[in-house]
Amino acid sequence: MGYEPDFLDVALPVPEVDADLVGDVYRLDGSSTLDYTHFSLALSTSRRFARWVAWNIDGTAMHRLPRTGIAFTKDPRLPPEIQVGDEVYAGNRLDRGHLARRADLLWGSLSEAKRANRDSFRFTNITPQVDDFNQSVRQGLWGRLEDALYADVEVDRLRVSVFGGPVLGADDRPYRGVALPREFWKVIASVQSGALRASAFVLTQDLNRVESLEFAEFRVYQVPIAELEARAGLRFAPVLTTADTAPPLAQDLAAREPLTSTDQISWS
Repeated sequence: MGYEPDFLDVALPVPEVDADLVGDVYRLDGSSTLDYTHFSLALSTSRRFARWVAWNIDGTAMHRLPRTGIAFTKDPRLPPEIQVGDEVYAGNRLDRGHLARRADLLWGSLSEAKRANRDSFRFTNITPQVDDFNQSVRQGLWGRLEDALYADVEVDRLRVSVFGGPVLGADDRPYRGVALPREFWKVIASVQSGALRASAFVLTQDLNRVESLEFAEFRVYQVPIAELEARAGLRFAPVLTTADTAPPLAQDLAAREPLTSTDQISWS
């Protein structure tokens, strides 16, 4: 029902949380992985957001379904107090931003796609994002990463597996008792001509002026998976890090030029 590690021609297990963070991951019936239709995640009990989300995309069996009429809801299987809900979004510029992209999940049988559509609106799959940021993301480079992969390279069987989530930093800005993530990450894996390829990205947003009408530009970077592991407190399977397509980069992220076009992405 959830993320399938064997979805591609090579097994890709979910990320492992760093040892010092393992106790912060919520366990349901003994498992640290929460399953939904076509995606799974690990939830931080202290931050009340996902540490990672993993999902599969089958480009041969997609459906177009509306998002209207579906409410954002907490997962009834979990204690409500460990999930950030509507209380942080009222009367400000924060949007409810999907981690696993809704459109990515709408595949399989029609009933599966409808379940995935509803599941994508669980607050466990949501993080606060400044409204301009979130609306721009939907149409901008970040929102088009998976589509760009399909457009730019020949993906075997049109199947893709994706990992993503927020960077839960110790210095994230507190707001209404919730520390708001300012960075997000994504790893997109595919098989190209029989070989596994994986590309990692980081996106930043400025959350210093949530109440104002001004908004600083967000930036997207392609980064090595090893660097992403250190930023997010995660460890990916060696088979994924070996398949990394990131070009050689400067040491400091701030010294690099952000991506301005999908043409700048190294997919293979």
